[in-house]
Order: sequence, then structure tokens, then C-alpha cells
Amino acid sequence: MFRSVDGILHIENVSVLEIAKLGTPIYITSKAKLEENLKAYRKAFPNARLLYAVKANNNISIMKIISRYGFGADVFSDGELYLALLAGFKPETILFNGNSKSEKEIRMGVRAGTYFSVDSIDELNTLSEIAVEEGVEVKIAFRINPDISPETHPKIATGLRTSKFGIPWEQVSDAYRLAIDLPNVIPVGVHCHIGSQITDLSPFVEALNRLFDVAEILEDKGVEIEFLDLGGGLGIDYTGEGAPTPEDFASKILPVFRQRSSELSSKPELWLEPGRSIVGNTTVLLTRVNAVKKTHKNFVAVDAGFNLLLRPAMYNAYHRVVVANKMDGEAEEVYTIVGPICESGDVLAEDRKLPRVERGDLIAIFDTGAYGFVMSSQYNGRPRCAEVLVDKDRYYVIREAESYPDLLGKQVLPESLLS
Repeated sequence: MFRSVDGILHIENVSVLEIAKLGTPIYITSKAKLEENLKAYRKAFPNARLLYAVKANNNISIMKIISRYGFGADVFSDGELYLALLAGFKPETILFNGNSKSEKEIRMGVRAGTYFSVDSIDELNTLSEIAVEEGVEVKIAFRINPDISPETHPKIATGLRTSKFGIPWEQVSDAYRLAIDLPNVIPVGVHCHIGSQITDLSPFVEALNRLFDVAEILEDKGVEIEFLDLGGGLGIDYTGEGAPTPEDFASKILPVFRQRSSELSSKPELWLEPGRSIVGNTTVLLTRVNAVKKTHKNFVAVDAGFNLLLRPAMYNAYHRVVVANKMDGEAEEVYTIVGPICESGDVLAEDRKLPRVERGDLIAIFDTGAYGFVMSSQYNGRPRCAEVLVDKDRYYVIREAESYPDLLGKQVLPESLLS
């Protein structure tokens, strides 16, 4: 889906030179790559419920494609729930996740008819009260903290004992006992999520066994387990060194799931929440070179910064970069790609050997489909860029670039400042 034709990067059958006429910076997504990832998950997990993690990329066009492949959705806010419903995800296939849900968010989920992953006793009591007021019953899981440490960045490790997420797994029995006694909430599942960008599959196996350990305890208390949700977190190949595929993932966890399921009287369904591994490698951020400057190193200053791609600054994340209009050029010099933001940390790629870079060249930053635009901002008064979807030999603007008036957003001048 991403290839060089006569030295120019093409996405499917469209040249990035053509797309750049719309203006840069710009996010460009391959529909074919997205569908390839969706089919891979469907093939690897034919009997699992797959919930797309909306936090990874909430562009409505991309979400509509995902929903049409029969995926459910994992949402973390009322805004994500709104977008998921708009994109066509069925309420009964949506899990409302999150560690700090407001009463407004809970009521919206209750009225929509979603499942809930409950993160605390306070939330459980509030959910029960609202469900009684609304006259409906709500199916829930508790999010447990399994105290498992995957090898990933500390800011995206969510299953540690010190994490803000979930109820310690040793205490979850008491939480379920309370849920059984409360009106209008029905405990039917167990949920965990151990982190993001995980490429070692063994922590997933450990977490799955922990879910089954809890399920056995709950069955003894009379809880009928409908599902075990292992969460998301499967990593992708940012560096070119390889990463496990959905098929690899399935080969590790499905045998354990089948074996441990046979030991339960319940017959739970496996739920998964892929996000990054669905959308991450579908997209490039195309940015134009404003200046090349040689100081203690070669700086390439481009028109995209951490206002559009926060991951390198926030996580010290690595993204592959190429000179998109010199794909066949021989790598000659080492460059550091920096953005226009008034921060020293606005570095997108450090010390990369590339063909000779000149003002006006196009730099493509790969694997930006997850936690790219969705984490963007208007910092330094920079309107956010457009997004484009490529489908074979055609491309479509799926988000228009912001303009200066968009910087005002919902701002309102008081009367005293109107004159």
C-alpha cells in the first residue's frame, strides 16, 4: 500500500505529490491497509467479540469502515460514545470504559444501552442509582488491576499495581458481591487492560490466566460469566524490527482460553479491544520542509510539529521517516527532523540518515494512524491539518483543514470588550 514509483512515495495508486497540492501538513490513510488489518483480526479471532478502541483514532470515516466489518467499540468518554453511535456501532456491542466517569457520561451510556466496565465502588453505586432512575438493567464487568508489568513505556502501562486503573484483582470478589446485591446492575464479565504497544505476548497470557482465576472465584459466588475482556495493547512495528500479528496473538492466547474455559461451568466469550494494531500502520503524516540548518547537527525544520504528532515528544516514540519525493535517493547525511513549535522538545525524528534534504522537500512520517491526529492541538495558534483517505486510485478529504476562525472555537467576548 506504500511504495515508491519513479522515486515518489505512492499510497495505493496515488502519488503524495498530488495529495500535497491540498496543502501540508496532512494525514493520509490507506483504506486497503485498514481493511487488511480488519480482515486479519477477523480471521485470527473468528469467535471473539472485537471492540475497536476509539481512543486510537476517532475519525468518523475510519470508524464507519471499522463498524461495517462487524466490530464493536471500546469508548472512554461520552464524546467517544457519541462518535461510535454516529459511526454505526450498535449499542449492545459497545463497552463504556474509563476510570472517572461523570454522572452525565454514565447516564448517556445507560440510556444508549451499552455495557459498562466499572472501575470503582463509587462508580458502581452511581451506576446502580442512575439505572434505577432510568428504569433499565445494565450489564457490567469490573475492570481488575492484574498487577502485570508489560515491557512498554511507563506512561502506557496500565496494569501495574501502581496504576490508576481498575480494582486490585485480590479485592474484586467483594466488589462483585456488592454488585449482586445492588438493583439494576447485572455482573456478567471480567475486564482488564495491561497497557499499549506490547510486543511480548507473554504478559497477555499471564493476564488472561488472571481473568480466569477471578472467573472461577465469581462462579463460586453464583455469577454467570458471559465474557472475559483481555483489553487491547498489541503493538505494531514502528522500527522495522518486526512485531506480532493478530495470528501470532491468537496462537498464544486461544489455546489458553479454550483450556481454561473448559474448566468453567460458564461458557464465556473472549472480548478484545484492538486500536493501534488496527489503525496505526495505515497512515502517514506528510509534512513539507521549511528550512535546512546546519549547527551542531543538521536540522530539518518542517511544517508539522508536536501539535499534530505528540508521540515522539510525549513517549520518545520512534517513527520511520522518508523523503517522499526522493524515495530512490541514496542516503547521504544524518538529519534531525524538527517542527515549528516554540519548544525544544518539538523533535519528530532524531539522527536519521536520509538523501540530501532541501527546502520544499516532502517528509513522510510513517505509522501515525494511532494516537496521531486524535492527540493533536492548536498550540502556538496553529490550525489542525486535513485528513485524507486513499482508496485505490482516488482520494477523499475526510477532515478539512482548520482555518484561522477555528482558533476562536467557542470563545465569547464579554460585552465590555466588544467596543
